[in-house]
Amino acid sequence: MAPSLLQDLPYIADSHRLFDAIAGRLWAVFLDSGKPGSSQGRYDILACDPMMTLVTRGAETEIVDRGGRCWFKDDPFELLRKVLSPFYAENCRLPFCGGAIGYFAYDLGQRLERLPSLEEIGDSLPEMAVGIYDWALVVDHQQQRSWLAGQGRDPATQEKWSQLEALFSEPQENEFFTRFSVMSDIHSNMSAECYADAFNRIQHYIREGDCYQVNLAQRFSVETEGEPWLAYKKLQQLNPAPFAAYLNTPDVQILSSSPERFLELRSGEVESKPIKGTFPRGTTPESDCAQITALAGSSKDRAENLMIVDLLRNDLSKSCTPDSVRVPRLFEVETFSTVHHLVSTIQGRLAQGEDAISLLRNCFPGGSITGAPKLRAMEIIEELEPHRRSVYCGSIGYIGFNGDMDSNIAIRTLLHIDGTMRFWAGGGVVADSQLETEYQETFHKVEALIKLLRVRTTPSDHR
Repeated sequence: MAPSLLQDLPYIADSHRLFDAIAGRLWAVFLDSGKPGSSQGRYDILACDPMMTLVTRGAETEIVDRGGRCWFKDDPFELLRKVLSPFYAENCRLPFCGGAIGYFAYDLGQRLERLPSLEEIGDSLPEMAVGIYDWALVVDHQQQRSWLAGQGRDPATQEKWSQLEALFSEPQENEFFTRFSVMSDIHSNMSAECYADAFNRIQHYIREGDCYQVNLAQRFSVETEGEPWLAYKKLQQLNPAPFAAYLNTPDVQILSSSPERFLELRSGEVESKPIKGTFPRGTTPESDCAQITALAGSSKDRAENLMIVDLLRNDLSKSCTPDSVRVPRLFEVETFSTVHHLVSTIQGRLAQGEDAISLLRNCFPGGSITGAPKLRAMEIIEELEPHRRSVYCGSIGYIGFNGDMDSNIAIRTLLHIDGTMRFWAGGGVVADSQLETEYQETFHKVEALIKLLRVRTTPSDHR
């Protein structure tokens, strides 16, 4: 086993400057805490040039490493466990010292549950795209320190170590990134009438006893030109978020400004922080405080949140020790740039024989973006939404060689595919939901994304 590598580097508060150096490389990944704009985050993780990649399309997963490529029809989660297990290492005092980083699309749920299948599957993006990274740059904004960390499992890591140190010690602006332009109006895949029809259908299912809550989403699209990395940097100015991410995969660039943690696993301790309940920010300090008070006291939103807390308690119980699952914080209001959210915290202790991958599999997809009961809600979503969700409402995050994990719910997330930006917005529909309120909530949630894409040109910072 090669020795682990850890090198202190100069602290640079703006990690976007650091990622500029690698943003154009395929499989470059940036897990972004939203600092300094977000008060909740702490660590940024940057990496590129994985020693292995796993890409799942339908029934097949392609694995590419330094020796070539091969295809498997095994469960993608099991494949990920198999490729990670030989690299297991406990000697990491940082959140991440190498491991898997990537996305798990909402549609990966098709591999876990028997669901009706849409003929039209949208973008045909991979259901899973994960790189296995032997090194990463980790930035701790609380301690104001940075480290280049690695495991030395890939011979290429030690060969380029000094180059990586230099690259991240004195970052240079990338002259390649010059402009991002919006070339069309924003279009939705649901008219107001179509949304109303789907809303009324959900109300029918609720009255019939099929479900208690269904998350209904619409998809927006717009034509663009230029570099999506520039758009991401602007998005983080408009909507800094603690579970943000930028991923540059061969099929799609993902720009996520997610405020929601899906699953964190740290030394056997599990945490999930579902969001259910959203009010827009007020236009004055007084009205903003009034919105916080109104959301905190909203019986409808509290009931909706509680449904999802119960669902996630059940999901976590599949992987956690009996009686360890608890809810230390219920119905807390968290404030972001454009909205207030009602957030609860669920914790548990991982059971013997379970690991990050079984935890992820048992909880996937996140209950806060399906509804309750989960399976029936997913069936109704598949029936009523015109396009597959793809990465939206899936999860982006890491699973380290040391067994720890952190992941988001991929909301407030844009997908850039061959010049087209797509993004979604949804909300939970319950028995006492009001059509116009729910419809407008979808726009409140993506206010920052719409603001970003209504700007025709976003030049780079140095121009």
